[in-house]
Amino acid sequence: MPIRLLALDLDGTLLNSRGQVSETNRRALADARDCGVRVAIVTGRRFRDARPIALELGLDVPVIAHNGALTKHAETLETVAVLPLPLAAAHEAIKIGRAAGANPLVSDDHEGLGVLIYDHLSGDNLPLLQYVAWAQRIHGEEGAAVRQVAAVEEYLDHEPIHLAFAGGCEKMKHLEAELRDELKETVKIFCTTYASKDFALLDIVHPEASKGVGVAAAAAELGLTSAEVMAMGDNLNDLEMLKFAGTGVVMGNAEPSLHKLEGLHATTTNDADGVANAIERFILSERLTAEPLIQS
Repeated sequence: MPIRLLALDLDGTLLNSRGQVSETNRRALADARDCGVRVAIVTGRRFRDARPIALELGLDVPVIAHNGALTKHAETLETVAVLPLPLAAAHEAIKIGRAAGANPLVSDDHEGLGVLIYDHLSGDNLPLLQYVAWAQRIHGEEGAAVRQVAAVEEYLDHEPIHLAFAGGCEKMKHLEAELRDELKETVKIFCTTYASKDFALLDIVHPEASKGVGVAAAAAELGLTSAEVMAMGDNLNDLEMLKFAGTGVVMGNAEPSLHKLEGLHATTTNDADGVANAIERFILSERLTAEPLIQS
């Protein structure tokens, strides 16, 4: 059965290590769309951070952001679906994180572009400081994209989109275990690790949210089965969508444990146009072999 929907993670997958979409990947995406394949961005990023890429590429499928907690049209800002984090669970998670010396980041405003809320950033958490500075820089002309408040606990009197903690891999590993032990089934926790940078990101979302749920909803809206979906990713938060898709493709630079799973295919790294290579292999080549021979 031909692939009709391509679900792409961003960081470590579609984007190279410089945070860019290569020209080779751009051409491959255009070729796939010319074949009638719809393309969806499915990311742990905030909607506001993913939207510019969707607009740049002219994608017409809603962006599935915040690890599936928010699905939203990039052009019109119409919210298709949102699964906000329960307020009581958010406050409990913040309490646990504070005790572990972690700084909470709150993603809010699902009706608009989105806003990142924080109250304090530890001076030794360089990757987190760099991320907040990056968000302030790229969204500087859009108003309150990043907002510092006196206390996140006082600000949070409503359900946010999601909550995050970030820091060194070992510290976040211990915090993840504690959060899972204390919060149990009231939330879902995704850990994205970048071992080479000693940086890990913990995203805490609604218990029913995931990239897999988001992709399944997008496929259903288009009238497609999972067999007609191809998903590509590089980290553990991609696992559910990789398993949902009839064709799950793991990047060459992916988390090692993903390469050990049966039923998934491997492609080259994000710096070696892994997305384009997989499109050529599973979409374009299949289309050519399926086309009837033209007889003169």
